[in-house]
Amino acid sequence: MWHNGTIMLPKIKPESITTRDVVKAYALEMGFDLVGITSAKPFTETEEIALQRVRDGLMDGLPWYHEARVIRGCRPQEILPGARSIIAVAMSYMTDDTDQDDALRGKVGRYAWGHDYHKVMENRLRIFVRGLSERLSQTIQTKIYVDTGPMLDRAVAERAGIGWYGKNTNILTSSHGSWVFLGQIITDLELEPDKPIKKTCGQCTLCIEQCPTGAIVAPYVIDNTKCISYLTIECRGPIPRNLRPLVGDWVFGCDICQDVCPVNRKAQPSSEPAFQTGEHGFNSLELLPLLTMTEDEFMETFRNSPIRRAKRVGMLRNVCVALGNIGDPEAVPALTDALHHDEPLVRGHAAWGLGKIGGPNAKNALKQALDTENDESVREELVLALDL
Repeated sequence: MWHNGTIMLPKIKPESITTRDVVKAYALEMGFDLVGITSAKPFTETEEIALQRVRDGLMDGLPWYHEARVIRGCRPQEILPGARSIIAVAMSYMTDDTDQDDALRGKVGRYAWGHDYHKVMENRLRIFVRGLSERLSQTIQTKIYVDTGPMLDRAVAERAGIGWYGKNTNILTSSHGSWVFLGQIITDLELEPDKPIKKTCGQCTLCIEQCPTGAIVAPYVIDNTKCISYLTIECRGPIPRNLRPLVGDWVFGCDICQDVCPVNRKAQPSSEPAFQTGEHGFNSLELLPLLTMTEDEFMETFRNSPIRRAKRVGMLRNVCVALGNIGDPEAVPALTDALHHDEPLVRGHAAWGLGKIGGPNAKNALKQALDTENDESVREELVLALDL
């Protein structure tokens, strides 16, 4: 058993048990909170919409998200020849916040509070497939995905009845809100599909209204280049100056559109130990120590965390922006030291952070750095920071 406590499985008469029943019962037994089934037919409508998003530039900044990937991900039978069904699963990552000390801290998206979900779910799905093959006494052809391949996981989850699309493009579930990780198993098993859930967000537009950067440009449409999650995780260059003040104190991801969602108010908590904060999780990060962290220290500290995705230089950039937005003069010495970092990206954002905080010490540090800085992009940041 993977759940804490007792799992209440549906009662099924032995003579009426189907392969579908075995799949669903075993998935719940393995600790997945939700399981649904859909066919392996192409996701034609999703393909058209996703391709248009790429062509409109809304996925800019994600070089791996291209038209060929979209097309492949929407045609399961091209990924696994002979595929008949897709088993969709979801695991909750809704965990409680913990008290923090008074140190300068940056916010971390809830999905990264525990162990890296890719590893947790992929391992669980592999065990599930092996166990399912044994229970059915047959060899099963499968292909597993947990947000790492071309499969459009939300489209699969929606068609399999896991949940429905929210206007922030997240999948909303009746029981666990949008605080769920999604996984898929493409298989050659012939399974009766579930029906999509007939729910919508109605007239609610809270997620659109509360997004600081206006990244939700229309219901169900995200401009990736404005999303705080993209800016603090996937973006490898400078954060646009006009968006820096709007990032606030987020240093990895963003939960604002989920925090304000009414569906999430009654979301059931996760019972998965690997997603709990504590010894293997971070629900916020103390900022000043990060500025002096070496590459080896960064990799070791976040070895089991999704936070590694931001890369050390990206995280230091985020820290500089967060410290500037917090505005505490206590950060001036650390940001001053960061003006001499090896990476121009860090030096430039340290300059912005100092300019945002202001004060004589920050101004003096910026002027002194300008006297010795040779990188033109950093010099521009220093000049602009002096005018903030």
